[in-house]
Amino acid sequence: MEPLPIDALVVVADGEGARVFRNRGERGNVSLHQYDLLELVNMNDDGPAGSMPGESSSRQIDEATFAKQLATGLNSAALKQQYEHLVLVADPTTLGRVRRLLHKEARQRLVAELGKDMTNVPLEGIERTIMAR
Repeated sequence: MEPLPIDALVVVADGEGARVFRNRGERGNVSLHQYDLLELVNMNDDGPAGSMPGESSSRQIDEATFAKQLATGLNSAALKQQYEHLVLVADPTTLGRVRRLLHKEARQRLVAELGKDMTNVPLEGIERTIMAR
């Protein structure tokens, strides 16, 4: 297991939102600093990620749409060279939806994926989980 690089982008997401961090830890330490909070926006402009069964609830459609928006933002940032290393932490459903939509440039920067819902976990718990990855 390699240490988390300094300035790595760490995204902790679920189907409703994401906390975005940068690692400021040195010498292999994880010290996350939150710099953004993402939520579903402009639902009318975006559809869900992938096809949705006809019996999907509005919540399921919202969650799939957020996953699409998150992947689009990560792809755009990768293409603009705004991060070199990426860690995705999300519940398994959201992680699967985002992973399918990641551009090759974003996938190449992916250093770890954790299929856990940690959006409501305190910062120290997220840091411990990432260190133990």
